[in-house]
Formats: sequence, structure tokens, C-alpha cells
Amino acid sequence: METVRSKDNTPIAYERSGKGPALVLVHGTTADHTRWAPLLPELGRHFTVYAVDRRGRGQSGDSDSYSLEREFEDVAAVVDAAGRQVNLLGHSYGALCAMEAALRTSHLRKLVLYEPSFPAEGVEMYPPGAGEKLQALLDRGDRELLLTTYIRDIVHMPEQEIGVLRSEPAWQARLAAAHTLVREMADADYVFDSKRFRRLTAPTLLLLGEKSPPFLKRPTERLASVLPNSRVVVMPGQGHAAMSTAPELFLREVVTFLTE
Repeated sequence: METVRSKDNTPIAYERSGKGPALVLVHGTTADHTRWAPLLPELGRHFTVYAVDRRGRGQSGDSDSYSLEREFEDVAAVVDAAGRQVNLLGHSYGALCAMEAALRTSHLRKLVLYEPSFPAEGVEMYPPGAGEKLQALLDRGDRELLLTTYIRDIVHMPEQEIGVLRSEPAWQARLAAAHTLVREMADADYVFDSKRFRRLTAPTLLLLGEKSPPFLKRPTERLASVLPNSRVVVMPGQGHAAMSTAPELFLREVVTFLTE
């Protein structure tokens, strides 16, 4: 693993592999860089891949206090370290970090966002009491139940998809990072400013799972309405984890967009 220093001097780790134009990968809540491991052989045929450990997990550092702004700066720091024409892909919470990092770097070539998480009109992100319930599980030290409760009750992932995640080597990394889950409910406080994103002209692919819940779809629809150079692709039969449940489909959409 290599590291770069973020704006607040926190070391942010990434695993570099493959050969070709730079591609930075930003995982979502509960994961770390190993989330992308099954995809790296194919991605590495086309790109030099920088798979990030977001702060607080893996080999990245952390800070005493947490804020979304620091996460945005972390991703921008990795993009700046990766070169002059960098592709950036983020998933879920990581997609929120990626879209904000895109406004903080001049090195961006293309952007892929898979269901960024932020509040959108007409949908509720978290049910009442969800934070307290998850914090209680964390205080009890029951990381397994904390993780499955979040995935099942908040992300609304079907049992079959949860089973796929459990079968991946990255599940152990998810358990290790479970303590970061509650703090990342900070995405509910994010305020989307459409005027800022109208200035983001980099070609952008917005990925949606056909079966994802409304609170994950609506932000992408909101982004699509303001980004001047974007297109939406709906992945049939998929939810919020197509990288695991339909990796060939996911890879085809991403590689085609980034190489065209």
C-alpha cells in the first residue's frame, strides 16, 4: 500500500495495480479497498488502478473529529497524486465523496458515480431512530448484527445479495470497519447545491440499480438534472451492489464509458 497526505495531514492509503490511464476507486460505507478485489484483474488490463482505503479503515489514518469535508479532501488528494488526467469512480457514500472531490481538483478526466448518498426531496434517507439503534449495537460490540442490520434495514438489500457480500473476502474488512458506520450517517446532513454542480463539465456516468430503493435513486436523478455532461445507465435486475452481484455488467458499463 502507498499513502498520500490529505489536507489535514491524515495519511490516506491506496493500493496501486494495473497499467494504463489512472483510475481512482472510492468504496462506500463499511468497506475498504478490498471491496474492489474481484474487479481488479479486468480493470488492471485498461487502467492503473488506485483503490483507496477511506479514512478510519484499512491502512489509512484517521482524525480525532469527523467531518464529510475531510473525506472530500482525501479523495481529491489521491486524484491529484495519481496524475494529470485521472478517472474517478465512487460508490454510495464513496460516490458522494467522489462528486465533491471532483470540484476540488483540476486533474479529473471522467467521473463515474454509482448511487451517491445524499438527501433528496420526497424520500427519507434513514428511518426514525435508526442512528440510535445502530449506535446501541456498536456499543454492545455486535459488529456482525450492526452490519447486517444496516444493510438489510436501511439499504434494503435482499437476503440473496447480503449472502453474496458475506461470501466475499471483503466481509471481514467490513466487520473491521463497522465502527465507522454510524458516523457516516452524516450524509443525511449534506446539502446539495445544484449551482456548484452545473459547473462540473467532466463527462460523467451515473449508474443506477433497477431494484435500488428510492432514497438511493433520487439523488442520481437530481444530479442528472444539473450536470451538463452526464448520462444515466440503469443496470437491469440490480440493486446497490452490482459490483458483487453482476460484475461483468458493471465492468462493461464502466470500461466502455472510460475508454470511449
